[in-house]
Amino acid sequence: MDALLSNRRQFLKLLGSAAVVGATAPEVLAKAKATQITILHTNDVHSRLDPFPFDGGRNAGKGGVARRLTLIQQIRKEKPHVLLFDAGDIFQGTPYFNLYLGEPEILAMNRLGYDAGTIGNHDFDGGIDNMRTQFAKADFPFLIANYDFRNTVMDGRTKPYQVFVRGGVRIGVFGLGIEPKGLIPTDAYRETKYLDPIEIGNDMARRLRQDEKCSYVICLSHLGFKYNDATVSDNVLAAKTRHIDLIIGGHTHTFLNAPVSVNNLDGKPTLINQVGFAGIHLGQLDLTFERGKATLNDGKPVAVHG
Repeated sequence: MDALLSNRRQFLKLLGSAAVVGATAPEVLAKAKATQITILHTNDVHSRLDPFPFDGGRNAGKGGVARRLTLIQQIRKEKPHVLLFDAGDIFQGTPYFNLYLGEPEILAMNRLGYDAGTIGNHDFDGGIDNMRTQFAKADFPFLIANYDFRNTVMDGRTKPYQVFVRGGVRIGVFGLGIEPKGLIPTDAYRETKYLDPIEIGNDMARRLRQDEKCSYVICLSHLGFKYNDATVSDNVLAAKTRHIDLIIGGHTHTFLNAPVSVNNLDGKPTLINQVGFAGIHLGQLDLTFERGKATLNDGKPVAVHG
């Protein structure tokens, strides 16, 4: 009997110890599961595959796709989880586009390992048939939610959004384009229908957050950073929507030294970033995800130069 009581006491003691360990384990695991994710991005590269010439200009010697590749490869070696996006206007601006209509640009993006891009107004410059031809060569998706391509050759060639999983974190990404009318020749975009970016942006962000259970929602936008009139911009989009955590912008060639924060409809911050044009800078945002919450550790433009 004494032996049985002794064994029972030892069992209860062990059970109590296990209970203590079990109570503290979730906190320990939560800390262990903190995930570092780096977002890299470009916008308005405009067929600038080569560096700017050393001609005394303000951008002399800057940029170049080979240098960008070296930089991206270095960051990928240093960071555990990296995503690379583009916010549109891949085409137009150098003889490469005039001669080859966008093929070298797309093949270069494949080599750099882009995860997704959206569509800028100048990507229509070769016409919508050329867009279909060149985009078909991409190893990555083009995300655009507010262009209705039904009744055009681009029907079914794009996605409204995509979910990326890195380190167990679900990141939802969708794209928004600028109003084609008055900006793009009608015969270039044909029967493409433009949908309200605020309405579509809200719908996409809600779907990604609630239905797709994404911890972070990114909009690849070619709306432009900010205007002096009522034109929808990234700043307006941020203020009139919910659930968007980050807007990676393009179109206005705005250079930001750090992301700008705008409060959304719920009073929560939405970050906006844009890194000029021509690929002379690479945007980099380092995020930590812990217990479903994202913290921006650093956001900066990285110069692309020799």
